[in-house]
Amino acid sequence: MKTTFVYFLVGISILLSCKDQPNTEKVFSITDDQQVSFDQIVDLTHVFSEETVYWVTAKEFEFDIVAQGETDKGYYYSANNFATAEHGGTHIDAPIHFSEKGQTVDEIPLHNLMGEAIKINISAKALGNPDYQISTEDFMNWEKEKGTQIPDGSIILLETGFSKFYPDKMKYLGTDQRGEKAVQLLHFPGLSPEAAQWLVDNRKIKSIGIDTPSIDYGQSQYFETHVILLGQNIPAFENLTNLDKLPETGFKIIALPMKIKQGSGAPLRIVALLGN
Repeated sequence: MKTTFVYFLVGISILLSCKDQPNTEKVFSITDDQQVSFDQIVDLTHVFSEETVYWVTAKEFEFDIVAQGETDKGYYYSANNFATAEHGGTHIDAPIHFSEKGQTVDEIPLHNLMGEAIKINISAKALGNPDYQISTEDFMNWEKEKGTQIPDGSIILLETGFSKFYPDKMKYLGTDQRGEKAVQLLHFPGLSPEAAQWLVDNRKIKSIGIDTPSIDYGQSQYFETHVILLGQNIPAFENLTNLDKLPETGFKIIALPMKIKQGSGAPLRIVALLGN
C-alpha cells in the first residue's frame, strides 16, 4: 500500500523546534495542501539496547527501568533512564569530532542532513576482505555505470554488507574485546583517505554514511578519512543498516541526530524515502 508522508508537517515541526537557532534554515516551500508522496519509508537505524555496538573504548548503552506498571491511582506509567556515549550504534560524527573548528552537532545545518541521496554498493569486494578500503575507482566505476557524476548536493551511502553481522562483535568489529588494546584488533571496511580527498576536491556532497562502525577502516591509525571529510564540515553517519533495501538512486534521506549542545556526535534516527 502506498504510504503518504506529510512532508510539510515534518518541515514545520523541525523549523518550529529550531526557531531562533543558528542552524535554522528554510528547508521547505509550503502551501496549505502541499505534501510529498512516496512509496516506502526504510529505517536505516539499528535499535539502541544493551546489544548496541560501540567503539571498543566508548561507554556502552545503559538502560534503567525507573517505573513500569499500574500506579496506586489506577493508571499505567512507564519511565526509564538511559546513558550512552555519543559515538555508538547508529550515530552521527559531527565535524568537530576530528576538526577543531568544525561544527558541533547542534551547529550542523539541517540542509546537510536531508535531501537527495545515492548508494554505492561495494559489498562484493568488502565481504571478502574486512580490511577493504573503498577507492576512488569505486566511485568512478559507479559514475561510469550510471552514466552520470555523483550529483552536487547529494548524500552518499556506502554499502559494505557488514550490517548483516550486527550486533555480533566478532564478525562486525573483528573483536569482542574492549579497551585500548582492542583497537589494534579491529577489522572492518571503510573509505580510503584518497577517495575521501577525491570527493572533497571533485564532488560537492552534503554528508556521507556507511554500514560499518567507522568511515575509516578498522585498521586505521590516523583516521585520515575522518580528518579530510569532517575538516570540510561533511558529517558522517556510521553503523547504518538496511542499505540493501535501497536502490542506488532515486531516494531521499532524513537524518536527525539528538541535538546535543557542543556535541561531537549523537545517536541518530535516519530514514530513506523511496518513490515520488
